[in-house]
Amino acid sequence: MPDIQLRFAKDMLVLSSPVQAALENQGFDTAKDLGYACLVEPELVRGALMMNKVAGAQVMVAPTAYLTPARLAHQHLDGRAQEVAEAAVAVARKTEPQHLLLEIAPCGLPLDPSSKASLNENRAQYAEAARVLAPFDADALFLNGFASVDDLKCALMGVRQVWEGPLFASADVRGDGMLEGGRHSFEEALEAMVDLGADVVGLQTGAPLADALALAGKAAAWNRPSLVQLSVGPRDDRQGAPTAENPYYCPDTLVEAATALRGCGTQFLRACGCATPAYTGALVAASEGFDVVVSE
Repeated sequence: MPDIQLRFAKDMLVLSSPVQAALENQGFDTAKDLGYACLVEPELVRGALMMNKVAGAQVMVAPTAYLTPARLAHQHLDGRAQEVAEAAVAVARKTEPQHLLLEIAPCGLPLDPSSKASLNENRAQYAEAARVLAPFDADALFLNGFASVDDLKCALMGVRQVWEGPLFASADVRGDGMLEGGRHSFEEALEAMVDLGADVVGLQTGAPLADALALAGKAAAWNRPSLVQLSVGPRDDRQGAPTAENPYYCPDTLVEAATALRGCGTQFLRACGCATPAYTGALVAASEGFDVVVSE
């Protein structure tokens, strides 16, 4: 498997869309059952990832998001982190990806930034997830879905206690530039990412393209590879044009988005939310074979 760092600031690359949408169509509650699905329905998970591979995604994101101890407990999988990780990574590797990322999502524990004990408890959650994932020798770990700078900092510090390899980090951002938690700005999140060792800085947003481009420009300004994830809303066959609530209502909308994001200096692209592999294919069609636009 090639070293993804060799492609930083060079090739445009597309990440696989989340497997959650495909699993939810089969009746899984992915907030509670993602790890369980990897154990009992690995072929279903592999099929969802393989469709992204067929669509052209160069970077596969393994479904390891909920491997912190608190999330495992919520899934009634206490003490089974190694088993779940092995199952999730195995299904991703079977797609023979060019690159493999191992995702870690927010642990979900309450966090009091003024309490040293609370901060240490949260950092330990992410450090433990990284300890489980580090031996799998993936291209990078991927901190994803953060709506609070305090939580993001805990995740970055916890993972960097264990993991010295490439690290992607992404925050969930509204169109007005504030994180989804409402207390911190995207600029604050970017500063934390850079100061605490993220090699790729990124965001996830469902905002209209003009707002997404403004956010992408802020990420690219930090002079390191950047990732933009565009969140697709629930599909409605009656929707025939972009709306503020769902600007990426069909795969074709991502062709224009990918071209514009490349112009902003974005290197890594991903369709998420309710996205299907067709959205991944649209991003690939608009970006494959192009170099990253690097500002002088």
